Amino acid sequence: MIEKSIRMMISGGGTGGHIFPAIAIADAVRILDPGAEILFAGAKGKMEMDLVPQSGYRIEGLDIAGYQKKNWKATLSLPFLILRSLKQAAAILREFAPRVVVGTGGYASFPLLWTAERKGIPVLIQEQNSLAGKANRLLGRKAARVCVAYEGMERFFSPDKIILTGNPVRRPLSVAAGDREQALLRFGLDPGSRTVLAVGGSLGARSVNLALQKNLEEFRKAGVQLIWQTGKPFYNQALEAARGYEGQVKVFDFIRDMNRAYQAGDVVISRAGALSISELCLVGKPAVLVPYPFAAQDHQTRNALYLVQRDAALMVKDNQAETELVKKTFMLMENEKMREILSANLARFAVPDADARIAREVLDLAKSEN
Repeated sequence: MIEKSIRMMISGGGTGGHIFPAIAIADAVRILDPGAEILFAGAKGKMEMDLVPQSGYRIEGLDIAGYQKKNWKATLSLPFLILRSLKQAAAILREFAPRVVVGTGGYASFPLLWTAERKGIPVLIQEQNSLAGKANRLLGRKAARVCVAYEGMERFFSPDKIILTGNPVRRPLSVAAGDREQALLRFGLDPGSRTVLAVGGSLGARSVNLALQKNLEEFRKAGVQLIWQTGKPFYNQALEAARGYEGQVKVFDFIRDMNRAYQAGDVVISRAGALSISELCLVGKPAVLVPYPFAAQDHQTRNALYLVQRDAALMVKDNQAETELVKKTFMLMENEKMREILSANLARFAVPDADARIAREVLDLAKSEN
């Protein structure tokens, strides 16, 4: 334990894949240092502005947005947003005066970390993917420490800064698996029937949603239940498609109780973002991964292949989801031996205390700066 409670800032946002690890790290810091003062920074109008306060933390919003290839007007305004967000970050850092700043990725974290590094405030980067993002590579040059989830990250960061910690996940998932029957009953489903959990990430996955929508009748014929997280953009369309299947298909725009959802699912359909994969490793659920092909530098495909090549998951390409996804999912559902192999191999990559490992590095870094 440190003698004096720390003041820290943490930033990461845009999607749940950056927000939930940030919250998990903050929670772990509070366990080790209950008096820690923690302030978040995120992008105005994005989901972190709701999720972070719901988790009991204060957050400051920055006028920052991501690069949008298809929106030239937004692209033209991006340099001005960056300059404005850098000024906002400087003002927040000056007022809050943190001892350490942590970034979990996403464009929302760049202004804060960039400014902190130039003010001489120690920065810890949490790189979640096997292929480091361009922003983190740039920030990593001056970062004090870089916590990673994969080996071989010396390609992107100085070896003396790298610490292999694993990826932190939503904290309730670190609890024991629990009762499948009770979980299914909570979702209003039959405990005696096989169940697929489909999660396309916090914002949904269009290819996955369209594949499921097209094949709902196949679920009925096979007697397989579906817990379907659609994301907000597809939610109403999915609700309409599932009309008449209500006893067998449960549609949600976003599932907050993911612990129950993982308990209920026998097979999981998922994107291949870092958070999703880390959660699957922790719960050891056999999965069919559908990598988002437009993720930066196609890192989701690399994440998925890392597991596929180790017999820890199956994969369907995004452009083949409509014809192959449900077919491969049902094949896996019918093959108990394959499910056992995938689950066992997947569980080998689980790091249940990743949040605590990173929290210890945060506190040690803050202590070394006192």
